Amino acid sequence: MTNQPIATPISLYPDPDALGTVTDLYQLTMMAGYQAAGLSDAHAVFELFVRRLPPNRAYLVFAGLEQAVRDLLALRFSSEQISYVRSLRIFQGVAPSWFDQLADMRFQGNIWAAPEGSVVFAGEPLVRIEGPLPQAQWVETLLIASLSYPTLVASKAARVVEASGGRPLYDFGLRRGHGPMAGMICARAAAIAGFTGTSNVEAARRLGIPCMGTMAHAWVQSFDQESEAFAAFAEVFGPMSTLLVDTYDTPEGVRRAALVEPPVAAVRLDSGDLDSLSKEARAILDASGRTGTRIVASGDLEEYKVRDILASGAPIDAFGVGTELITSRDAPSLSMVYKLVELEGRGRMKLSPGKKTYPMAKQVYRQSDEAGTFVRDLVTKADEQAEGEPLLVPIVRNGRPVTVPPSLDAIRDHCRRQLDRLPEGLRRLEADPAYPLAYSDALEDAAHRMGVI
Repeated sequence: MTNQPIATPISLYPDPDALGTVTDLYQLTMMAGYQAAGLSDAHAVFELFVRRLPPNRAYLVFAGLEQAVRDLLALRFSSEQISYVRSLRIFQGVAPSWFDQLADMRFQGNIWAAPEGSVVFAGEPLVRIEGPLPQAQWVETLLIASLSYPTLVASKAARVVEASGGRPLYDFGLRRGHGPMAGMICARAAAIAGFTGTSNVEAARRLGIPCMGTMAHAWVQSFDQESEAFAAFAEVFGPMSTLLVDTYDTPEGVRRAALVEPPVAAVRLDSGDLDSLSKEARAILDASGRTGTRIVASGDLEEYKVRDILASGAPIDAFGVGTELITSRDAPSLSMVYKLVELEGRGRMKLSPGKKTYPMAKQVYRQSDEAGTFVRDLVTKADEQAEGEPLLVPIVRNGRPVTVPPSLDAIRDHCRRQLDRLPEGLRRLEADPAYPLAYSDALEDAAHRMGVI
């Protein structure tokens, strides 16, 4: 029998220090084309924004910037990647000098962006990229991919936080996400929006956030008796134990959990009518002298269910939210785009129906009332001055970070302050999304002159 070579399994995780080809092909063809057209040194300004808010969203929480900037500044091509690009048929007519330049290509431009955790709205720039046209073009795919998903999850998480009335929330999404990396991104985005912790051990380790977990039904099923399973778990993990009580009969599971010595920290309900079951569980625990044992609930929860459960008076102390958080199932995508707005100091725009853009580099001034509540965002040319707080701040200058990235705690605090300053009507789950957004006279004039509007 002939020995066959054993194939090595392929990992799809990219090399974090060779992300040059983690992009769409048309970015590379345009980069090669710019050189052929003599535009390699043309100074360009691109802006990233969201065209429209998803259904049932009145605002977004901007997230993912730290990782996006880290990866953008690490953009480079390995020799293997350059050889692969050279081999593609579409590049057969490209001058060899272009491929030679790829080995040394780095992003050396400027980045302005909204701070992570900021509340943002559709139609306003969230990131501004300035630099040589090929470099600014190169980063488009990476930026959209790096910012869209965490912003989506942070925005969903903020709604759950609003519904929870200050109760602890835990990210349980890792197993339900679109790949392991989604779980890492979800844990961080949820923490920014105010989630207390995560079941994702690696995310907790890397991010320094609380790690929380209970047990699976398999633990209970591995013992002949439910009471035996509870006792064995509590013997190992002591008073910090949380027991899953709905494997068989939930009220009976609570009664058995209430007999465990020493008393466990919590019981977890993962199915059924969480309103009635939590009330019954609370009565059983209290009657057994377990008034300090908390009730944790999970099971396909999202902001509306959390709100309605609590409105019914359910005595639930904390929630685990998984599938609905990590997939943002009711609004699973963002219309995030990246558009050229200025080239060599001259405005550029799109005229496509429904996709028209304003020309020129821009700034956003957020205006507030005397109580500090946000009342309007004014989009201006980048060199204009206006009343309010400027949203976009310098992040990278000439390819180098301007400051040390803020800590996750600082980002979370900023997010909390931003959410507190939203008009009350925008924080409601059924909110009116009509937050006022206006464009300065100078921008309107530039747009009219160029035929945008």
